Parts: sequence; C-alpha cells; structure tokens
Amino acid sequence: MNTWRNASPAVTAAALLTLTTACGQEKGDASPNGQAVGNAAPARQPADSGYGSAGGGSGSGAEAKAAEPKGAGQLAVRDGEKLGRVLTDSEGFTLYRFDRDRANPPEATCEDACAETWPVVAADDTTAAAGTDAALLGEVTRADGTSQLTVGGWPMYRYAKDTAPGQINGQGVGGTWFAAAPDGKKAARNADSAAVAEPAGPAGLSVRRDPELGDIVVDGRSMTVYRFTKDSAWPMKTACTGDCLKKWPVVPPVAKNTVDGVTKKGFVTFGRPDGIEQQTIDCRPLYTFAGDKKPGDTNGQGVGGTWYAVSPEAKLVRAPK
Repeated sequence: MNTWRNASPAVTAAALLTLTTACGQEKGDASPNGQAVGNAAPARQPADSGYGSAGGGSGSGAEAKAAEPKGAGQLAVRDGEKLGRVLTDSEGFTLYRFDRDRANPPEATCEDACAETWPVVAADDTTAAAGTDAALLGEVTRADGTSQLTVGGWPMYRYAKDTAPGQINGQGVGGTWFAAAPDGKKAARNADSAAVAEPAGPAGLSVRRDPELGDIVVDGRSMTVYRFTKDSAWPMKTACTGDCLKKWPVVPPVAKNTVDGVTKKGFVTFGRPDGIEQQTIDCRPLYTFAGDKKPGDTNGQGVGGTWYAVSPEAKLVRAPK
C-alpha cells in the first residue's frame, strides 16, 4: 500500500510522478471547495490548538515546533486495570510507542508536528525501573541528530494530552499509538482499546444502499464514511485536526483485498503530520462520524455544509454544486 506523508521534506521526482499518477491529480487542480489545493491551509497545526474543529476553520500556516526532548528519569511501572503493566517516567506520565516506528533496527518516524503532539523522550537522564531488565534500554539517533530513548528497540514518547500522572489518553489513537509495557511491547491488557480518535474499526470498505442518499461507502462495521470539503487531494492535506478528530475519527488503513464495490483509484494511506495513518480513495481522506451510533445512520451528512457521505466513485453525495 502506498503511503504519503505530508510532513516529508522532499519527494524524489520518480516518487512524485508515481504519487501523481496514483492520485489522478495535477498541481493546481481544484479542491472539493473550489479552491486551488496548492493554496489549501497547511495541516501542520498543533493538535491542541483548536484548529480544524468539526465545522472547519483556518490556521496561520505556521510550522509546528516540538519542544526540546527531556529524559524520563527513573522509570517506573504502573499496574492498572485497563492495560496491566505500563511503563511511566519518574513523574508517573505514561510512555507510548508508535506502530510506524521500528525496533530492529530502531527507527523513529514521528517528526515535526507529530513530535509536538507526541513529545520525544530523550535518551539521557534515564534509568531502568526497579525489577526490569536494564539491558532493554537503548537509544536511537533521530533525523535531527538528537538521541531518543528506546525500550526493547522501540522509541519512546509521551502524549501532549496526558496532563496528569496516570492518564492514558494516548492509548489507541489512530490505531497506531499504544502505551508501552516494561519490555517495550504494547501494554498487554486491552492493548487495542482507544481513548481518543477511535479508528473506524475492522478493515474493509463496501457499499450500502441508503434509502435517502443512494449508494454510499461504509467501513468494516457498516458505518457511513464521509469526506471533508476543506481537505485537499493534491497536495494531500487535512483540515481536520485536534478536537475535530473526536467528532470525525479517521478511517484507518484498509487492505485492498477487503474492498468491495468501491473505487481503488488513489487508494493510498495518508501519513498525517499528527502521526495518524488514514485511508484515502481518489487520494481524499476518509472519516466516520461520532454522531452515527449504529449502521445505517447518516447523521454526519451535510454537517456544517462541509461533511458529506461518499459515493463508491469517491464523490461527495448530494453536496451543493
């Protein structure tokens, strides 16, 4: 599956040509709201800035800058009912790992705006938790030359929305972020539960015949799939960030062999700058709506004049022309 990260600093000519072909777009094409997508508002905004609320909005376009990494001090282990044994820093804040990173060899991929939402844990000033294997601690050199703590090879992060010790608000975010166990693996108990921005559910896209809207795309739980007119396909950018994702969870990456009746044109994974991976069709990011409580609900249709169900050809359903 192709992956496009709009936080990437550069793309080779060959890769750019491949992506352009896959997306079926040329620079300067019109976005769904009639603006040139090259002028779309940048997606790189702090997750807690309030930018991109459910009704849309615009930002200043300033680049996010992550804070200087700090060490974890004396690591500790907290045993909770939801997740079991969870690794924390010396102040009791949960440490997390990112599925897009690698452990063997270690590689950290959360940078720029992503690292603002998920602050990096520095490798220095860190000692093993009592009763754990100190040999599991290591470090990886990041792209900016700084050293990041690894546990069992996995780079460690905190979550900006954990504002007090013991919180696990980052658990399951985007289906890619998980609290770390003392060995660097995912915390064992309920490791797939999500506290914020719950992904759309089991992989799969198919078509449902709605009595009012006609043929529309649904996810693996048969929940209605939506597009946001303030997003753009080329360059691929999102205007739904931060609190917006609580109302409009992303559709996580989908395997092509689980797609039935839906176009596979521009079928790529969008590596968002906040670290969440999102499925697209026709290179347009897909979402579900928290206000839809059961299969068949279409409560997100037309919300704010910017959110619409999606046809099997990736078009907006009954959007004003």
